[in-house]
Amino acid sequence: MTKFGVGQAVHRLEDNTLVRGQATYTDDLKMDDALHAYVLRSPVAHANILGIDLEDAKGAPGVHTILTGDDVAADDLGPIPCAIPMQNADGSDRADTPRPILAQGRVRHVGDPVALIVADTLAQAKDAAELVVVDYDELPAVVDAAVAAEPGAPLVWDDIDNNTAFEWANPANDREGTDKAFAAAAHVTKLRVINNRVVVNSMEPRACVATYDAADDKSYLYTPTQGPHVIRGQLADVILKLDDKIAVRTGQVGGGFGMKVFVHPEQPLTVWASRRLKRTVRWTADRSEAFLSDVQGRDHVHDCEIAMDVDGIFLGLRLKTWSAMGGYLSNFIPMVATNGTDLMCGLYKTPVFDITVCGMMTNTVPVDAYRGAGRPEAAYLLERMVDACARDMGLGPDEIRRRNFIQPSEMPYDAPLPVVYDSGDFQTIMEMAMDQADWAGFEARRAEAAKQGKYRGIGMACYIERCGGGAPETAIAKFDDDGVTIYIGTMENGTGLTTSYTQILSGALAIDAERITIKQGDTDLCPPGLTGGSRSVPVGGAAVLGVADSIRQKGMEIAAHVLEVAPADVEYDDGEYRVAGTDRTMSIWEVAKAANDPANLPDGMEPGLDDEYVRTPEAPTFPNGCHIIEVEIDPDTGNIDVDRYTVVDDFGDVINPILLEGQVHGGIVQGLGQAIHEHTVYDEETGQLLSGSLMDYDLPKADRLPMFSFDTHNVRCTTNPLGIKGSGEAGAIGAPPAVINAIVDAIHGATGISHVDMPATPHLLWQVINGARKAA
Repeated sequence: MTKFGVGQAVHRLEDNTLVRGQATYTDDLKMDDALHAYVLRSPVAHANILGIDLEDAKGAPGVHTILTGDDVAADDLGPIPCAIPMQNADGSDRADTPRPILAQGRVRHVGDPVALIVADTLAQAKDAAELVVVDYDELPAVVDAAVAAEPGAPLVWDDIDNNTAFEWANPANDREGTDKAFAAAAHVTKLRVINNRVVVNSMEPRACVATYDAADDKSYLYTPTQGPHVIRGQLADVILKLDDKIAVRTGQVGGGFGMKVFVHPEQPLTVWASRRLKRTVRWTADRSEAFLSDVQGRDHVHDCEIAMDVDGIFLGLRLKTWSAMGGYLSNFIPMVATNGTDLMCGLYKTPVFDITVCGMMTNTVPVDAYRGAGRPEAAYLLERMVDACARDMGLGPDEIRRRNFIQPSEMPYDAPLPVVYDSGDFQTIMEMAMDQADWAGFEARRAEAAKQGKYRGIGMACYIERCGGGAPETAIAKFDDDGVTIYIGTMENGTGLTTSYTQILSGALAIDAERITIKQGDTDLCPPGLTGGSRSVPVGGAAVLGVADSIRQKGMEIAAHVLEVAPADVEYDDGEYRVAGTDRTMSIWEVAKAANDPANLPDGMEPGLDDEYVRTPEAPTFPNGCHIIEVEIDPDTGNIDVDRYTVVDDFGDVINPILLEGQVHGGIVQGLGQAIHEHTVYDEETGQLLSGSLMDYDLPKADRLPMFSFDTHNVRCTTNPLGIKGSGEAGAIGAPPAVINAIVDAIHGATGISHVDMPATPHLLWQVINGARKAA
């Protein structure tokens, strides 16, 4: 039997099942007599639907039903909601874009669901879909956020002027102060920066299995989520209007990355079809379908400028962002597009800001949170700007940061944007990273590469992010003869939550890990909760710690009553209560059993040792760090070799160093993927997705990645009882600006080029390098 607690490098408890191939994902569920659903999707980006002919398809072999937008309207089903209200800068409300689960009258992106075909087999459903005739009246399309704002651009929604769903101003803006700062500046650095769109590509595709219990008139939806209550709430209250007649269950999840937080049309569609047919209905996306239907990430165009004095001290920052929404406003997208702007202060003492974000409708797949959800966008933009400022001012990238850093003595730091940093030692972290990366020896490596005809560059990025906030998390503890089970609303999706929660509870109660069970993923059993924003352990873990403290205290009172002593005379250690100075003891398990008999309880105490604790975050946490990357570029091919990678992070106290480093590694790979590999390309005229398969969309691969040098300089977080800051998204935040800064450093000397946008693929680099050569 094993006891372990916070700080130990315990191997993941989840892995034994996963590496043996014994995990049960949604598509693995075996359901007798299940029907198969297939979604017929729009082949065009923008069109009016003039008619749908289903006659031949309905008579196809094996077909049980075909549903369209007319059926959605007839059954009075609600749209998929955008859950984030927002006011424009002028005080008016944002636009609304009602998203039916099947298109009604118009399609707004390639892949928009038009009909649901349910048949005995998937092959029969696909064959029937070939017989559906849809009469499309094609309309002009727009796919670029900045182009969508131009006069005369095609309108995605007839009632949304200039395609602008909202024009939001940061409430902390000081426009007058910013104007004065720019008027007094010795130098202003300006840059247009594109944060490219990414396709999530989780290893497990989205899937649904909907069953129906006629006895209770209740539906059960099995689907991979990042918290099933988020899905259930929208299905029960808004879309299907089922009240308590639906439960959502989630088993193993093969990666979420934000995308699996959100309701997609197939989830209500399968439940709806199942209830109509009184049968089990299942659906699983294939990879090409996922490219056309999973909510996507990023896709911003930024115009930014920073004012400086003669010494390179930041005086003010202006920013206007055009953020692509896609064809519909997804669940959380207004928050995702704007929330990261609070971190445009970064690690620096910039005093004034003027920030505007325009949410632009485009004929593309809807966008929502993707690993980091606004914070990577802010960090990328700011760290590219800081490097550009350094180049303009003739300063090293480290020196300009050193001159502008917030210092530890200034903590807690109340920033001019609405954030308060509780802790951090930013300069020390940067200098540690520089030492470990051998920054001082770089020029010798650059010279050696030049002898081989290669361009070598070094880049750094110093980031800070905000996480660990949001809604409360509840941990419920229930004892039985075998141990204790924790019910919690967050959702394991590859991050090691079961291990982390077990460590916290095992350490707090000094009990064997084998007697702890963590239960997630069932809306009938578990409280509401959400995994996302690096909040599961800072908030959910704090709830587990809180319930452990409550159990320990309650158990002390029960043990004192049974042992006939005062609670002050009872000590708790190593899983047992002991009367101080004696050998009279009761194990926690004995106390749990005794607690079920009211005769063993103090007056007024409820039976049982079961308890629950609600953790409401009092403030966000602020992980931060420094990434340093060296790249080598072949100017004849544009090929990029990421040769050295160093990262030093501050995550506060650490629950499990193995899990922590794994999270950083995974985030780095996703960040490098966005920066130099993954290119989401829509045809500007037709709106067709040209990079809609893994033959065209280049995911990062192991043979293109270096070994990572990882270290920490942790400063305890003061805003949660575990002292932790969160690590799930940090790697994806630091990697993109660091590698683009390194690429610019590599090519600038030979070409004069001072900016490239993501993704900086070999093809793009070959073009810009050879374009500069020709110009010269």
